[in-house]
Amino acid sequence: MVAGPERPRLALEFEIEPEAAGRVTRQGTVAAARTGRARSAAAELIWLDSAEGRLAAEGLALEQSERGLRRLLRTMPEADRPWLPGTPPETVRLDSPEDGPMVPLSAFSGRQTSLSLATAAGPVQLQLLLGKLRAVADERPAARLQLEGPAEAVLALAGQLAADLPLLPPRAALAEEGRALARGEAPRPRRRGPPDLAGAATVEEALVAAIGHLLEVMLHHAPACRLGAGPEGVHQMRVGLRRLRSVLKVFRPAAGCPEAQEFDVGLKVLADRLGPARDWDVFLAGLGAAVAEALEGDKRIAALMKAAEAKRQAAYAALRAELDGPGFRRLVLAGLGLLLRRPWRAAAGEEDGAERLARLEEALPEFAAALLDKRWHKLCSEGEEIEGHSAEALHEVRLEAKRLRYAAELFAPLWPGKATRRFQKRLSALQEELGFANDTAVARSLVASLGPGVPAWAVGAVEGFATARVGAARKHALAAWEDLMLVGPSWTRL
Repeated sequence: MVAGPERPRLALEFEIEPEAAGRVTRQGTVAAARTGRARSAAAELIWLDSAEGRLAAEGLALEQSERGLRRLLRTMPEADRPWLPGTPPETVRLDSPEDGPMVPLSAFSGRQTSLSLATAAGPVQLQLLLGKLRAVADERPAARLQLEGPAEAVLALAGQLAADLPLLPPRAALAEEGRALARGEAPRPRRRGPPDLAGAATVEEALVAAIGHLLEVMLHHAPACRLGAGPEGVHQMRVGLRRLRSVLKVFRPAAGCPEAQEFDVGLKVLADRLGPARDWDVFLAGLGAAVAEALEGDKRIAALMKAAEAKRQAAYAALRAELDGPGFRRLVLAGLGLLLRRPWRAAAGEEDGAERLARLEEALPEFAAALLDKRWHKLCSEGEEIEGHSAEALHEVRLEAKRLRYAAELFAPLWPGKATRRFQKRLSALQEELGFANDTAVARSLVASLGPGVPAWAVGAVEGFATARVGAARKHALAAWEDLMLVGPSWTRL
């Protein structure tokens, strides 16, 4: 018999809650797929750096095992390379990397358990690391799970485990978690803000880079989406999610497929949980706070604010339940599946497959300029004779401005320079002013939802404050529109 081609192997790392890590080897799929006894051994790792943190500044960590062997790890992804969440730290080189004295920063002590599995999709090697991260002044439990094997087998097993166990791609390498513990700070984000697509030559390269970047942004901010952590986590995660949904829409002409549509449906479910939490944050810190200050001591306003805070807490509880449940874990794995399987290429066998394949391989600037032209003309059409627009018509302008802004932000690195920065600044100002007017409408609907327990007078007072703001917001929005029209597009067709 002639052996078939060897399937490419994939290694994915997951963070799992330490109290649940002991259940991994007993999980149904794992227990049924075992091909032998588990191998377990003590694991001791120490991470070192120079006194001034030179390696960390370069996104590196020097790791020493219990046997004294050292290896240099890349713990932060390189800025100009695509990134797959869950990628284990890469060994940069195996020879002695020290340029000067190294000092220990943190360590891991625990056990490493290995299992060989024979799953329906192929053999998978499972490795579980469970123990404690330690630094001079602090320590905490930690657990990592690594799956290695054919990509389909790894993805399938990860999905089965995620249905039962709280695991996600880690937001930071274990060495970076140790560094942060030693310094008493949060781990550094692997990715932040919008993706930089300057290095992407084709449409498909840009799509893959953008999805990987924004998945990592969402993973980083998810833990901060809880009461007591402040509003920034929810805000940044919502922005990251909106950017990701925008990416799927921007690239739909080239990469539309059922799997991408299903992924977007999952993102919409999460958006529906993020939205109320963010809306109540904005209301309580903005219009609500302004009304409470203006009418300080009024018990009716105090009752409204108390009811609004209860709504905010309920919205956060619903969001946290979504993020801690299997739905979010499935969503992240679906995103990884898009990056690894690239299902949009399966459309090459369809009637328009050759055309779609050509679009995937199209030069990115040409694709981007055509799409930006289309969205710019749509915005101009919606804003024609804007001075006479109703509130509903201005809302449509806001939506088109938002769609253009996300696309322009995504492709801005393709046309660096003053003109692009000026266009983005003025488009952002327009969306902000239109958004401010929309926030007042949202505030009215929020207070109207508080129910009969809130005095009608207080609801009316908030609605009055909101209405008084609309006129100024409209005036500023019209001025921002004129400024944008004077600048015009900053991209060029090639």
